[in-house]
This record gives sequence, structure tokens and C-alpha cells, in this order.
Amino acid sequence: MCGRFTQRKDASKVAKRYGVSENGIVAKPRYNIAPQQMILAVNQERELVQLKWGLIPSWAKDAKIANNLINARAETLQEKPSFRTALAKRRCLIPADGWYEWKKEADGKQPYFFHRRDDGLFSFAGLWESWKSPEGDTIQTCTIITTEPNELTRQYHHRMPAILKPSDEQHWLDSSARVPDLLQLLAPCSADELEAYPISRAVNSPGRDENSLIERVQV
Repeated sequence: MCGRFTQRKDASKVAKRYGVSENGIVAKPRYNIAPQQMILAVNQERELVQLKWGLIPSWAKDAKIANNLINARAETLQEKPSFRTALAKRRCLIPADGWYEWKKEADGKQPYFFHRRDDGLFSFAGLWESWKSPEGDTIQTCTIITTEPNELTRQYHHRMPAILKPSDEQHWLDSSARVPDLLQLLAPCSADELEAYPISRAVNSPGRDENSLIERVQV
């Protein structure tokens, strides 16, 4: 599962990493992104956009379904009506540079921060949808795809976000790509690329959003 993550680069740096325009977006570094918040993404038109985290399928009757669709299991994307059409037509890259998982300890759940050893940006495989509310408002939302854990992450959780190889990012966005080929891209990334360490339980509060949240602590 991926329930909190970081986008610690501003919009200009994210746009430069993906070779896209900033599209007029101003976004500050984020250290504790939670569901239902706005995040940066790159869509299939190779545009930097802002999407609300928590997918609302186009056919949904109300927005509450988004609370249950912040993640999508790679293994069942083709089976689930909530994701099937988006997989075929509305894929996106969700830039990130870290995420959080919680491990059960004797004194409660201890949060851990996961990031690349070089601390660089990487891409979660994502899906997005456009939904019109009963009031007539159009809301664009997204979900992060998860996959089986690698050797590192399985010590903390039974799922991990699907992180695309840089060489596969453009294939994921390719509108002509075949779904069976796309599903092959959703394997767990190499554990050797990642590092995890304990951090303060202050991250438990979605109202906290500062650099100190990713500082290593002793446990």
C-alpha cells in the first residue's frame, strides 16, 4: 500500500525531470502528502497537471468512493470496473521521491521512510479519471498502482507502489501501448535501489508537512 508519500521538488524541477512544461503550475515541496490532497502528475499528453489523490470513476454516483481507491492492485486492474477503462485510456506518471510505511512494534506502529539511495525522483505508475459532480463541477482524480513487495519492503508491508523504470515511463504513457505489455511494467523495483529508515511519528498527522518529518530517528 502507499498511503503517504513525498514530492520534495517544486513544480519547475519536476517539469525539468520529465521534459515537460510547468503548465503554469506553482507547487511547493511536499513532505507528507495524504489522500484527498492535490498532487503533481504527468499525463499522456506529456503535460504537468494537478490531480486529486483518490480515484473517482466517471460513473460514480458520489465522491466518497475515492476514499477506497487511493491505490489499485496491479494484479486485478483488468478485472475491476473502477480501473479497467483508465488502464486502457488514462494512465499517468506520479512523480515522487519517497513514501512511508508503518511497521507494528511493541509500543505501536513505527513509521519508516523509503527513498532511492540517490534520493532522486522516480515515477509511481498511476491512473486518472475525470468525474462530474452533481453540482456540475469537474474533478480530475488519480490512484497509485501497487504491486508485490521486493526484498526490502516486505519486511514492512505486504504491498509496495509500482515504481516504473525511467526507460519504461514513456511506454506507460504511450496511447498505442497494449495492455498486456503495460502490465509487465508493474513488477517490484530492485531492493538495491532503495533505502528505508525510521522517522518520527509526527508524520502520522496529515496536518504536518515539513522537512523534519524525513529525519532519521533511533528506535
